[in-house]
Amino acid sequence: MANRNKRLTFYIGLIIFCGLYWIADSLWSYASFERNLRVLIFSEPTSLMDTLLLRVSPYQVVSRIIVVALFILSGALFYEYLYTKQRAEAAYRESEKKYRALVNNADEAIFIIQDRFIKFPNPKAVELMGYPLEELTSQSFDGFIHPDDRPLVTSRYQERVEGKHPPASYRFRLARKSGQIIWVQCNVTRIEWEGQPATLTFLSDINEEQKLAEKLQRAEKMETIGMLAGGVAHDLNNILSGLVGYPDLLLMDLPSGSPLRSPIESMQKSGNKAAMIVQDMLTLARRGLRKMNVVNLNDIIEDYLTSPEFERLELYHPTVQIQSRLESDLLNVLGSPVHLSKMVMNLVSNAAEACTKSGKVDLTTTNRYLDRPINGYEDVKDGDYVVLQVSDTGQGIAPEDLSRIFEPFYTKKVMGRSGTGLGMAVVWGTVKDHDGYIDLESTVGRGTMISIYLPVTRKEPKTQDKCLSTKELAGHGERILIVDDVEEQRQICSQLLTRLGYVVHTAESGEDAISFMQAHTVDLIVLDMIMDPGIDGLDTYKEVIRIRPGQKVLIVSGFAETERVEEMQRLGAGQYLKKPYTLEKIGSAVKTELSR
Repeated sequence: MANRNKRLTFYIGLIIFCGLYWIADSLWSYASFERNLRVLIFSEPTSLMDTLLLRVSPYQVVSRIIVVALFILSGALFYEYLYTKQRAEAAYRESEKKYRALVNNADEAIFIIQDRFIKFPNPKAVELMGYPLEELTSQSFDGFIHPDDRPLVTSRYQERVEGKHPPASYRFRLARKSGQIIWVQCNVTRIEWEGQPATLTFLSDINEEQKLAEKLQRAEKMETIGMLAGGVAHDLNNILSGLVGYPDLLLMDLPSGSPLRSPIESMQKSGNKAAMIVQDMLTLARRGLRKMNVVNLNDIIEDYLTSPEFERLELYHPTVQIQSRLESDLLNVLGSPVHLSKMVMNLVSNAAEACTKSGKVDLTTTNRYLDRPINGYEDVKDGDYVVLQVSDTGQGIAPEDLSRIFEPFYTKKVMGRSGTGLGMAVVWGTVKDHDGYIDLESTVGRGTMISIYLPVTRKEPKTQDKCLSTKELAGHGERILIVDDVEEQRQICSQLLTRLGYVVHTAESGEDAISFMQAHTVDLIVLDMIMDPGIDGLDTYKEVIRIRPGQKVLIVSGFAETERVEEMQRLGAGQYLKKPYTLEKIGSAVKTELSR
């Protein structure tokens, strides 16, 4: 606007100047007509050179000077105008380029909403919503919002375009084209676009942040409810003491034919059932464990599958097929057999009841080593675990119920007939008491799989004597190098092999192992496949056999065999041993490789 005013002022001034020049020229002509005429008659130029050298009348000299000055000035102004315009256009193009680079490379989804339609979405917006650009801009923004959040978002949009001031920052759920529901953080402001009201919207993906917040909230809620349940259970235990104990005394004094025996026995059974519920509440409160023993989960499962409780479950659900697949050399865990048995019973019972008409329930146990954490229903840390998986082909769990199934007294069953609502809460409390983790996968109409991760223990059961196979597995001072990036794994393997009579060295990375092998020799390397950071097992092995051709290597890893493991074996490496391993497993594998 300022440039336009300056230009207008210049042109008005130029017009006034030309008008004044016109008047002045006329006055000059009138005043000097006679003199100019005399000069033209008596002193006319004799040649072209005289004319060029201004040997003409003063009027013509002045006129030429003024005309030349006007041409110079006009040319300079015209040139300056073109230069300024060109520079402005270049600056505009550079500004637009920077703006596009900023918007297109932003980590946030950025777009304009006008008349409820998306305009000018950046690439991040296309990626976040999962729709092609054409579909994204051809339908109302309302269709991308989760139905439960749609009224909130649309009402705030309408208020904003009407000039009101609703909150500019809030969270809601988006429905991507794939069907995935994600949480987003919205920051929005009102703008004018092409003369009409619109909103400039910024969306950030906060799905992982929201999941973490929900997990924390769930854990805090369970902790609070557990404290409440513990207090109630403590008081109920005192009340139930008489209800459970006195019937025994009364029954001892009553004759066998007394009509009072039946109601007293019913009272006694009710008291015992109530006491079991109180024990469940204590488990939920994480006050029920007293003593931890070295136990094998397979033994607990097999005992349950032959128990009267399991027989009753089969009678209640005759159309449900229950199968078990238990790993033969399952490692031990440190825990309470009573509580672990109750956990198994609740998991199987819950799975069977999920199969409303007919179906199948599978129990699976396995040893599993996690090189990296698992981000699931709970975040499972890396390490050695015994994993119990209970899966069913039942009706599945609705997404809105997933976060609540471990809450006390929350159940979709008929209260008083199918359970108390404490079953899954007992599972949660037991797993937490054993420093374990729960993972959960469920699809409505297809079934549910619950995975329980319990930490492995290297302790031996007290009832077991020293392993008889130790002599057969014992070494004779052979030198072994253990290469593993996890200190606990190096310590476990080192202790096992040292116990078998080997001379053990350790390295915490592939680079350290290569440095060690440049200065030393060993009979065998126990080499981890996945090491982070640094080079992995394959790259380490390639460098080792360059330094020590023919070096014997035993491969260990928590993952199944991969192409890189197979490539190592093609280059000459030995067998692959899956983590976690027992004394017998590692001893046998080392013996085999040393004799190769």
